Amino acid sequence: MAFEPMSYNCPLASGGRSETLSMNRTTLATFVLVTFAAASAAGDAKPRKPRLDVRATPRMTFSPAHVLLTAELTGGDDLEDYHCPEIEWDWDDGGKSVHEADCTPFEAGVTRIERRFTANHVFRKAGTYDVKVTMRRSNRPLARSTVRITVRPGLGDRTIEQ
Repeated sequence: MAFEPMSYNCPLASGGRSETLSMNRTTLATFVLVTFAAASAAGDAKPRKPRLDVRATPRMTFSPAHVLLTAELTGGDDLEDYHCPEIEWDWDDGGKSVHEADCTPFEAGVTRIERRFTANHVFRKAGTYDVKVTMRRSNRPLARSTVRITVRPGLGDRTIEQ
């Protein structure tokens, strides 16, 4: 059984023009299914969460060590949950720091989230420190990351590494 070609007048999205397409019923059914599946997938796409990475400069140094830490959100979408977060730095030497910002209200599709946060810290004694960064919003943790810093004894530092 052969299928007869059919002609369809299809309006185009630009300029109100229309185009005539010729196809048989099998081709038309495939075209409709693929178009429907693509439209459904685009509408059901879940927002992607960004990932928190942290790096230290330098990662190995001598005491007293002045270290710059950078926490950065990579990938993902500009989600409201990540707008204006609190950043907690746990230095692993008994100290903690918290960064809070004053921000304008979030507008979906307009507001771009801040993706880079920096902090400076001085490690006075030799040792290995696992610095933890926690990003929170409304006291709810969103992301965590850790970086290891090795501090060797410098001049005048009588610390014995463990």
